[in-house]
Amino acid sequence: MQIGLVGLGKMGFNMRERLRAHGHEVVGYDPRPEVTDVASLAELAQRLESPRVVWVMVPAGRITQDTVTELSSVLETGDLVIDGGNSRYTDDKIHGELLGSHGIGYLDCGVSGGVWGLENGYGLMVGGSDADVERALPIFDALRPEGERADGFVHAGPIGAGHYAKMIHNGIEYGLMQAYAEGYELLEAEDLVTDVHGVLRAWTKGTVVRSWLLELLVKALGEDPDFAEISGYTDDSGEGRWTVLEAIDHAVPAPVISAALFARFASRQDDSPAMKAVSALRNQFGGHAVKKAAGEAEAGSGT
Repeated sequence: MQIGLVGLGKMGFNMRERLRAHGHEVVGYDPRPEVTDVASLAELAQRLESPRVVWVMVPAGRITQDTVTELSSVLETGDLVIDGGNSRYTDDKIHGELLGSHGIGYLDCGVSGGVWGLENGYGLMVGGSDADVERALPIFDALRPEGERADGFVHAGPIGAGHYAKMIHNGIEYGLMQAYAEGYELLEAEDLVTDVHGVLRAWTKGTVVRSWLLELLVKALGEDPDFAEISGYTDDSGEGRWTVLEAIDHAVPAPVISAALFARFASRQDDSPAMKAVSALRNQFGGHAVKKAAGEAEAGSGT
């Protein structure tokens, strides 16, 4: 099958390779001349035979919006666009309506697998019509992991459902990563445990907490013991925030995901104003010791 692929970054580049390895013809476009197959989206459309299928794999937000808008002007009735980035699900209705006004189909596809997808395959969550999903199945089958389709692919519902499912997936990921990170810190804090890396590795087979994320944590520790080469600053790409907002909108309690998101915010503060306030209050009502800023003496009774 022939497909156009817009965006050849860490994910898109590997997806192009995996699709080609499965016998598909891929024409890729990226602004970087060293990786692109064509010079523009217009040339991409010219290189593809009608009816075309174009997969968009660019950062969510304005870049995706601009790309979809330009594709609506260079593609034709009967073509199909798949947004495989991490777009917010509310954007999908807008993109679907814009493309639909030109007779162009639209699917939203949440993609999980990161840089390991080339080798292991990608977990895929798709939103859109039955007909459009069926048309793109050869592409989805090439990208998903080997084995039963249902173990790595789902048609989650109409337009928007794929990105909604991926948003919740990433929210869960926040909570899982935070739990592993807190467990790691507790192990490091106890002098009785002399082989923290070994303990985590021993959990990767047979235990109820085994997972790919745990395996990646073990791998990271093996490459950088004590994480000496990285800072604790942790960014968030949006999906965790969106998940928490959805929990609020639906009145669904999500304390773990919320706490994991806020922990990332805390990681960006060298000296938290909120925790300064907590410390000051403890000193005011209980006379508890306050650790002064650098160069100042400690105050309080310590009781």
